[in-house]
Amino acid sequence: MQSSPTHRASFSIGNEAAAKRIVDVLGEVFFEGDAAVVAFERPDGEWGVALHFAEAPDQALLRELVATSAGNGIAATLAFDTIEAKDWVKASLEDLVPVPAGRFVVHGSHDRDRVAPNKLAIEIEAALAFGTGHHGTTRGCLLLLDHVLKSSRPRNLLDLGTGTGVLGIAAAKALHRAVLASDIDPPSVRVAAENAALNEVGNHVRVIRATGFAAPDFSRAGPFDLVLANILANPLRQLAGPITRHLAPGGRVILSGLLTHQAPAVIAAYRARGLVPVRHLRIEGWSSLLLKRMG
Repeated sequence: MQSSPTHRASFSIGNEAAAKRIVDVLGEVFFEGDAAVVAFERPDGEWGVALHFAEAPDQALLRELVATSAGNGIAATLAFDTIEAKDWVKASLEDLVPVPAGRFVVHGSHDRDRVAPNKLAIEIEAALAFGTGHHGTTRGCLLLLDHVLKSSRPRNLLDLGTGTGVLGIAAAKALHRAVLASDIDPPSVRVAAENAALNEVGNHVRVIRATGFAAPDFSRAGPFDLVLANILANPLRQLAGPITRHLAPGGRVILSGLLTHQAPAVIAAYRARGLVPVRHLRIEGWSSLLLKRMG
């Protein structure tokens, strides 16, 4: 996507945790495509946040948003500039460094040659940092997937709410087995399929558009030994019943997209259906859960 010119707002926040927290907050404010929001480590070791816009942003409103999420002192340092015409999504991703998660490394095309040969590289180009592995929920899911694969090799896999396809791609790369991936959003279905092809697992990852478990594909592909669902807390609670019905005995579920204080309610919804928590990772205020169906 070429823009002419690209409008940028940037500020320094000091440390990685604070920078990524603010990216999460600002990423919730802007619809996908409105802005690319990233945190990145600067050469001096400080951390910064940059927002890239195709159109000139409302500077007063943006300064107010930064003040709300980071404080008036940080908002006062917010700098605005324009940069030459370029792919502004790609420009934002060039600030992102490869993210390790167990045996997996998520990276952009600009870091393709920086991944160690003993790692499973997942190349993702996404409009926002969410879904690239830089968000705590994605990394948590990948770490839990790595944990599961150390002791088992699931045969039937589902990536529910696939987004960029990163989790389904990771599972397919590690297992060389078929993965059913679904999303309610048509652009996400297209992007996930493109990313699967880019990562040379397009023959393993089948991406469909579906709301919940309404499509017959789920019954044909299941029951599933492993379900990955990085969505949000409320949908995860609502899907506890359908996910359990499509889960094989002894099957596992990896859930994320929930803030740490939301985890107990999500765990309770799955406990009521016979799933027990096995691991609980907390990364940057987000929880990722591994649960197992007993029997």
